[in-house]
Amino acid sequence: MVSRQLSILVPLYNEEELVGELLRRVIEAPLPGGLTREIIVVNDCSKDDSAAVVTDFIAANPAHKIRLFHHEKNQGKGAAIRTAIGLAEGEFSVIQDSDLEYDPNDFMHLLGPLVSGKADVVFGSRFLISGERRVLYYWHSLANHLLTTLCNIVSDLNLTDMETCYKAFRTTLAQSIPIQSDRFGLEPELTIKFARRKARIYETPISYHGRTYEEGKKIGLKDAFEAVWVILRSKFTKQLYKDHGPEVLDAMALAPKFNKWMADTISPWAGKKVLEIGAGVGNMTRQLAPKRKLYVASDLDPEHLAQLKNAFGHRPTMRIAHLDATLPEHFEPWAGQLDTVVCLNVLEHIEDDFGTLRRIYSLLEPGGRLLLLVPQGPEAYGALDAAIGHFRRYTIPGLSELVKSAGYELEDMLTFNRISYPGWRFTGQVMKTANLSPLGMRIFDKFVWLWRRIDKSLPWPPASIIAIARRPD
Repeated sequence: MVSRQLSILVPLYNEEELVGELLRRVIEAPLPGGLTREIIVVNDCSKDDSAAVVTDFIAANPAHKIRLFHHEKNQGKGAAIRTAIGLAEGEFSVIQDSDLEYDPNDFMHLLGPLVSGKADVVFGSRFLISGERRVLYYWHSLANHLLTTLCNIVSDLNLTDMETCYKAFRTTLAQSIPIQSDRFGLEPELTIKFARRKARIYETPISYHGRTYEEGKKIGLKDAFEAVWVILRSKFTKQLYKDHGPEVLDAMALAPKFNKWMADTISPWAGKKVLEIGAGVGNMTRQLAPKRKLYVASDLDPEHLAQLKNAFGHRPTMRIAHLDATLPEHFEPWAGQLDTVVCLNVLEHIEDDFGTLRRIYSLLEPGGRLLLLVPQGPEAYGALDAAIGHFRRYTIPGLSELVKSAGYELEDMLTFNRISYPGWRFTGQVMKTANLSPLGMRIFDKFVWLWRRIDKSLPWPPASIIAIARRPD
């Protein structure tokens, strides 16, 4: 369980002279919003006594939560941060180099937009107007500016300092991103992936006390060339999520005409007080929420909930709710208050589908409807189904019996999206592909006007079936 605390991520390599003082400053730095702190130090196989200094510091400060981890061989800053992010338990995290170039007293400014809920990511910029910064290498500054500009072009941001160490972020966001860079390529990789994940990114000025190469500065020309390569790689990479499910939702977001087709199919049955189970990133919420007196967009994934709040939290008739369809207590706040529950491409992800239907039943007022869409055809189950966590695909008779056994009156059973059925089988069973192609989704979406016209006349089964079920009066 993520707690209301800050995880301070400290990559450590050959800093025995400075790391003790750095840790002292970190534990003394004020934090906003009543946050507590944990410090995660990842020793990247230092050749000096850095690890021993940290061990002694931990022993001398037992009241503070400080954890030390070791890499068996030197891998680089990116690898150390990757390890630290995976171990973080705080609601927010911040990267803190183990030298003294960055001042932990800037945590107050850096974390403010995160704690207030305005931002998902905050960069501490050395080049915005701030209190003070040490004047050092022109060529280093120029390279930073060029790399930041290139990164901005690729990510469509307007940052002033992409290469800054001080990046603070919601922990679960970073934990959901696969980090590939082992060295300083971490900086542009995280920046571009945050941008491609549509995170709300802020900048705030910070102080900077840079050091010379004689004083131990580690980044060099080789790292600048690596950064260029990482920027170009991150522009086109598909490695934006660790799990396949969110990748599929992202691909579906590229098909707004298809989403509207689905929404138009079920909208005539929807009432004014609606709860959507498994709203994801809001692909269907966008289509269904307008003109409702109450629309509750629910999900169990913290990143989906964050995106839903970003997109819809300002609307007065919208509510964003954490709801795990397998837990009865999550249904209690809405019991008997809704005239419609929308459950699209969710039930197949739940092992106990009967129990879930009964819990949904409790949400509906008498006469309320469940609009339930599930994948059709057990014979079509393939690699893509397995990758996104489908327990099953349904048949029309099987779904009808399941819905009736859960206490509903079945008003209608609709078929939907025959056009996709052959492609789904080919992709998942012949090609054994575990994700949807974004380019393919864009092309498919351009022809939805045609698919809508010919769908019912196609001679093969539908990809999905829709049950319109009613709670008896």
